[in-house]
Amino acid sequence: MEEATAPLVVKPSNIKELAESPDLRFIPCNYVHKYSCYSNSSATNDIDDSDSIPIVDFSLLTSHDSHQRSTAIHHLAKACQDWGFFMVVNHGIPENLMKSVIDCTSEFFNLPEEEKHKFTGKHVLDPIRYGTSFNTCKENVFFWRDFLKVFVHPHFHSPTKPQPYRDIMLEYSEKLREVARKLLGGISESLGLEESYLDKDLELESGLQIFVGNYYPPCPQPELTMGMPPHSDHGLLTLLIHNQVGGLQVQHQGKWINVNALPNSLLVNTGDHLEIFSNGKYKSNVHRAVVNNKVTRISVVVAHGPSLDTIVRPASPLMEKENSPSAYYIPMKYKDYLEMQQSNQLNTKSCLERVKIPRS
Repeated sequence: MEEATAPLVVKPSNIKELAESPDLRFIPCNYVHKYSCYSNSSATNDIDDSDSIPIVDFSLLTSHDSHQRSTAIHHLAKACQDWGFFMVVNHGIPENLMKSVIDCTSEFFNLPEEEKHKFTGKHVLDPIRYGTSFNTCKENVFFWRDFLKVFVHPHFHSPTKPQPYRDIMLEYSEKLREVARKLLGGISESLGLEESYLDKDLELESGLQIFVGNYYPPCPQPELTMGMPPHSDHGLLTLLIHNQVGGLQVQHQGKWINVNALPNSLLVNTGDHLEIFSNGKYKSNVHRAVVNNKVTRISVVVAHGPSLDTIVRPASPLMEKENSPSAYYIPMKYKDYLEMQQSNQLNTKSCLERVKIPRS
């Protein structure tokens, strides 16, 4: 017997308003996913709790002790190759700053609708963009999520409200960018390159950094919908924090793994452009967001990518070292890839598949 759903189709303005509707017991049918996060009919829907998610100690990576640094780089390499996902501890970002980021993001989503809609964007490259689902212009079935996307580097932007948001967003973005570049330096070394090779080759000094706030309110039928579908991220590394409410799942060896974050840790996943740069050695991670019927989940995701005008291709020294003259990915300007992915529907790694060259 199928579960009852509301017989209406709702044109979404925002999910917060819908979730707070009086007497909402069933979700609109255009939020019901055929293959939801809990559906038994999904081919790869085994769900597991795991305490084996890799952990990278950032203090070892930045240590002056060569053995400690070497150990951290080894852990990074294994995490990137086996999982495409890891937790970073001892990163040096103050816990009270991380809490302020989450609190201000919550305050933004609790602003009156007329205030939030001042930031409704039309184009994926608009520097500030408030919206719902992922891309309502292309989707027939929507996701249980509102979002705020802000470009914070190379040029800093910020909403004007809530009042403290700008300073907190700026400080957090700057500190996180330092962590991301150190991680990428270690990853560059783990590939057998100079620490600075990736940074210089992909022009990270002017690299794109996007601050994304996600709002997932309680849902009366969480088993029928999704917060975000299975997808990989554009860019190199995505660093995430949240309000201690679970909901992130990562795909590993054919199973979905519930991510139980360590306190004050950063959750990191590898992006499509790290896969391209490494010529497929480090695969981008597929992940998704599930929702619940009890409490709002808020996450803040910060994506780190190359310069918008950088043409991303496999690093030539890697192919020379591995005696593999064939690049497995078509060179493409990062800006063009970003527009392609963000202007379509999210579907696992479908955008990356478009730039792959079949291996003979």
